[in-house]
Amino acid sequence: DAGMLTHAIEHLDIPAKNFADGPHGIRHEKGENCTSFPNLCCAAATFDTDLLYEMGEALAKDCVAHDVDMLLGPGINIKRYANCGRNFEYYSEDPVIAGKFASAVTRGVQSQKVAVSIKHFACNNKEANRFASDSRLSERALREIYLKGFEIAVKEGDPWTIMSSYNLINGQH
Repeated sequence: DAGMLTHAIEHLDIPAKNFADGPHGIRHEKGENCTSFPNLCCAAATFDTDLLYEMGEALAKDCVAHDVDMLLGPGINIKRYANCGRNFEYYSEDPVIAGKFASAVTRGVQSQKVAVSIKHFACNNKEANRFASDSRLSERALREIYLKGFEIAVKEGDPWTIMSSYNLINGQH
């Protein structure tokens, strides 16, 4: 098994599922070999959604080979702060680019019957103390910048899951 295992919920007939972190390749605790793709900002620099769909298919094939049911990625938060510890997991500071490329990767991964969990919903602007971080912004900035990429990814990519961020947004989780 390559990642983390959820608990089965037997009374609901929900089996345990294996998932692994890795918006650009499975990260193994055991150090097993798997493909490592360029980080997502480099992938987005291709401006080639067909290529990113193929990247998604290849990511899924690694998942299947290592018994991973869900890939934790792609990451589509917006790059708005240079010190965000997750910028390597995100495509762009542009929400349309982020949404379009996340859609392509999502469709590619899920075409192989492997789930994705697009992340981190939303406004994940820093790594340190994320549980207490409060992203303060206007409703307009929230809708036009931070949420637009997720909207595109959900409408066009149909991800099976979405991972929440830990931070507060304007004082609320």
